Amino acid sequence: MSGRMIRGVILDESVLLDDIESPSLCSYVPALLRKLRHSQLRLGISYSLSLSDDKVSLLTTTATQHSLSCFPFNDSFIDDVGKELSQAWGTFGGSVLYVASKSKNQERDQLRSLGWFVVVLDADSAGACENSSILCINKLEELPLTICHLQRKALGDNVVIVGYIMKSSREEDFAKRGAFPLCPTPNGLIFLPLTFNLPLQSQLQHVDVILHKATDEITSVELSRSSESNNITFTTGMQELQRFMECQHDHLVIDPLDNIYPVLDRLRIQEILHGLEDLNSETHHKIRGAHFLKVNDFRDPDLVQRLSKAKLSLPSIVKPQVACGVADAHSMAIIFKLEDYKDLSVPLPALVQEYVDHSSTLYKIYVLGEKIFYAIKNSTPNADILIKSSKCNGLRPLLFDSLRSLPVNYSGVGNSPKDGNHSFDLELVTTAANWLGRKLDLTIFGFDVVIQEGSGDHVIVDVNYLPSFKEVPDDVAIPAFWGAINQKLKSRKS
Repeated sequence: MSGRMIRGVILDESVLLDDIESPSLCSYVPALLRKLRHSQLRLGISYSLSLSDDKVSLLTTTATQHSLSCFPFNDSFIDDVGKELSQAWGTFGGSVLYVASKSKNQERDQLRSLGWFVVVLDADSAGACENSSILCINKLEELPLTICHLQRKALGDNVVIVGYIMKSSREEDFAKRGAFPLCPTPNGLIFLPLTFNLPLQSQLQHVDVILHKATDEITSVELSRSSESNNITFTTGMQELQRFMECQHDHLVIDPLDNIYPVLDRLRIQEILHGLEDLNSETHHKIRGAHFLKVNDFRDPDLVQRLSKAKLSLPSIVKPQVACGVADAHSMAIIFKLEDYKDLSVPLPALVQEYVDHSSTLYKIYVLGEKIFYAIKNSTPNADILIKSSKCNGLRPLLFDSLRSLPVNYSGVGNSPKDGNHSFDLELVTTAANWLGRKLDLTIFGFDVVIQEGSGDHVIVDVNYLPSFKEVPDDVAIPAFWGAINQKLKSRKS
């Protein structure tokens, strides 16, 4: 069973359909199909010709939804399987994996004789998997792990398995762009979706690299300057993974939790950005963090004096100190009047940050290992336009969620990208990106830059870990993403 890489997977109706009268899919099937659809494997569904019409209809509809091929299994299909597969899949050098329940003995034996790999689901009897050419799994969730096991067996040390964990919507977004193949990338990476529904240890023993978006698994954050990590609570599954990463040092982690903790705290990030001053010279534009002030109480009697001392004037933008991982981390406000601070609903502690006039132009910077990309996005307007537009509501605070509804829909001079008088200094930003990469020790991260009108200062207003970088074309971004992981692995071994 070695030397043949899996290129195609056929799922039999016996593992897809629930064992009830009305036609329905087993509970995990939709999630599995979403994971497999963009895995770069050829995929198909097989079913018996004796299956009822309503069940066949469900299977064909499912196949259409997930871009799968359908194969009615009969003697003629078995006899001419090569032609059937080539018509459906084209040329796909490699082997096929057939997944069926233990009841499909005849089909299983016929396909195994053709050199296919066979996986039997729910094989609870000792004899079901006594043949070494048949693999047995207890749950359909184990299938990606089984595929990785077979790929490793075929390719040996020529492949690196990256186990990844993140929320399903983020995973699907990356997968749709081809980021998580179950076939090797050009630099030999295979991506295994980790799940907390199976024992982690059995999954991680097949993994070389752990890629995580741990902030997706945060349940609560209480920031402490002395020990941030002790006040961040993860889900039970993430806590188990955390213990594994702390105890097992054979795996490369992208990135260690200690490295991402500063990104959770807007105050800590602003303090780190203060170090950018050392990069500036008199002959170039400056790159810096925004002026800021931490606030524990919006009714602080000394707030006005503290704002002035921090070089903060109106309007100002107010953000929670917790940057991500909790529901209200992106609940923000733009303040036009000092008296409006006292009743502000932004979660405390908060940061008051300077509002930079930047001609509605935001530069999103993405750092993927040694590669740096940027994208230009529409942003909030200059202060004069904001003030003019907000007079109709008495200049009340402008409340928004920065993930959903940035206040960008304003008209007026200076409210279109690139209206500013200063050009984007890529060399300066690249220098800052390299500095930040060393300072934070992160492999894949992003930050937002605005260019201040008048001074031309490049101001970093946000930093984040493992961004989607979806503004960068997939044919450029995804190889760079793979390259960043591979480069980190090589540097660790050297």
